[in-house]
Amino acid sequence: MLPFQTISFFNFNTMKLSKHFGSTLREPPTGTDAISQQLLLRAGFIRQLGVGLYSLLPLGLRTVRKIENIIREEMNAIGGQELLMPVVHPAEIWKQSGRWDSIDKEMVRFKDRRERDMVLAMTHEEIVATLCASELKSYRQLPQLVYHLQTKFRDDPRPRAGLIRVREFTMKDSYSLDLDQAGLDQQYQAHYDAYFNIFKRCGLPVIAVGSDVGMMGGQGAHEYMFLTDIGEDTLVLCDQCGYAANRQVATFAKPAAAAQTPQDMQKVATPDTKTIESLANLLGVPTAQTAKAVFFMATIHDKEQFVFTVVRGDMAVNETKLSNAVKASGLRPATEAEIRATGAEPGYASPVGLHNVLVVVDDAIPTSPNLVAGANEAGYHYINTNYGRDYSAQIVADIAAANDGDGCSQCGAGLRTSRGVEVGNIFKLGTRYSQALGATVLGENGVPRPVVMGSYGIGVGRLLACIAEAHHDEFGLRWPAAVAPYLVQLVALGGKDVLVNDTAESVYKTLQASGIEVLFDDRVESPGVKFTNADLIGLPVRITISAKSLAAGGAEVKRRDSATREIVPLNQLVNYCNKI
Repeated sequence: MLPFQTISFFNFNTMKLSKHFGSTLREPPTGTDAISQQLLLRAGFIRQLGVGLYSLLPLGLRTVRKIENIIREEMNAIGGQELLMPVVHPAEIWKQSGRWDSIDKEMVRFKDRRERDMVLAMTHEEIVATLCASELKSYRQLPQLVYHLQTKFRDDPRPRAGLIRVREFTMKDSYSLDLDQAGLDQQYQAHYDAYFNIFKRCGLPVIAVGSDVGMMGGQGAHEYMFLTDIGEDTLVLCDQCGYAANRQVATFAKPAAAAQTPQDMQKVATPDTKTIESLANLLGVPTAQTAKAVFFMATIHDKEQFVFTVVRGDMAVNETKLSNAVKASGLRPATEAEIRATGAEPGYASPVGLHNVLVVVDDAIPTSPNLVAGANEAGYHYINTNYGRDYSAQIVADIAAANDGDGCSQCGAGLRTSRGVEVGNIFKLGTRYSQALGATVLGENGVPRPVVMGSYGIGVGRLLACIAEAHHDEFGLRWPAAVAPYLVQLVALGGKDVLVNDTAESVYKTLQASGIEVLFDDRVESPGVKFTNADLIGLPVRITISAKSLAAGGAEVKRRDSATREIVPLNQLVNYCNKI
């Protein structure tokens, strides 16, 4: 028998490119749009399996592990305990929380072999609440903070931009558990600060904006946004006072209507005026003097209902605000047939004379007198319509969307909009899930109290992609040292030169022994190919060993974020790398 030997097949800190699994590409695959998607594919970090489905190759996984470890350190620093919850859930708990019915096709439902309804995890609030119910008994056990890094699946109808918007992804989701609102506020603030630490350490500039609670529910939320033109979210920002919100919930100072005495309503002929602009031009009035009608079908308590909305003609309907106002789980534009079925006429509609219709008007409408509105007859409008006299609404709420130049609701200065990608979010859930799933503890007075919860998420793959968006140039990626898959790309330009090759191998082993992460390009390739690959992969430091560099006194060292090259003596390479 051979004597027992411990064989190390893989060293986490080093790898030779001749044995590396994965290859670089000269050109990005067709159909790629985002820079991060193109570069991560070309540099051999990811490969697409299907729509919204990606494999992480070794380089991509190493970077993801770096990101995850930064997240773990910051979560542990605020008292987090790591656990792991399943990806597949029994439907019963989602039915108990109410989200089985409120979430549409984005949630994947299926039956197991016993014909039981099951769910693929979109998030884990329900599971945490069930764990609270089994593990927490007394107020003395609170506060608590648990988190995990786990796979999620959301059947997104529009995956795009590589890892920016996918269907399967890894998320860090953490959950704060408190006895009261004050405890939740404290843990919420701790996460608010920890998230900035995480993104800073990853090299990603972000801002925090107020946001809609969406399917999570609860009392309030913030999103962490990386500002970029590829983002799908529109952010409303005030440079004067710092106000920042997702456009979905952004408020703004609506210009007051001119004070007027209500006039008599009159029907006037307005042929070929189906738009606000054409109507205002025909009558010689500003768009703010018109009432804009917009029609939706809202899913409310599992039934579709026609919703007739009215905003001033100088504004637009914000669909998120409208959904929240009517408590809808779904919203879509109404068809012309559905509009006419209410007695309204597309292009010439108003609530005047309509009955049995859910009317929602923006809060600027009641204070805007003598508006021009549709007469529900093709080619005709009413002038001088006044809310309260000529029509009324079941709901009056802020349903208008903020735009560039609108006044800030906090300080009055002009707002601006920007695009962004959401890389993290935090929610004050309150007791929504704990009450639904029986997560209570005995209070100090012996009376059961529901656990007050918070939920906090970071999409790891999306964060990886956004770092790539923020750190690249025309040659390839430029990874921050904290998340680079390796710190050093060692390039040997020896050919058949024994001295150069032996020296490169010696440097490789020295760096390895010092704990420095090295990707060693030991392949038989031209210098141009090796340098092009090094720039594409984008490690922080490139060390080149060649006959020329040895003759000059050591190794040629170049930082990826600099054009400067310098010769560093071989015995100083470890110190140089450790400084970075």
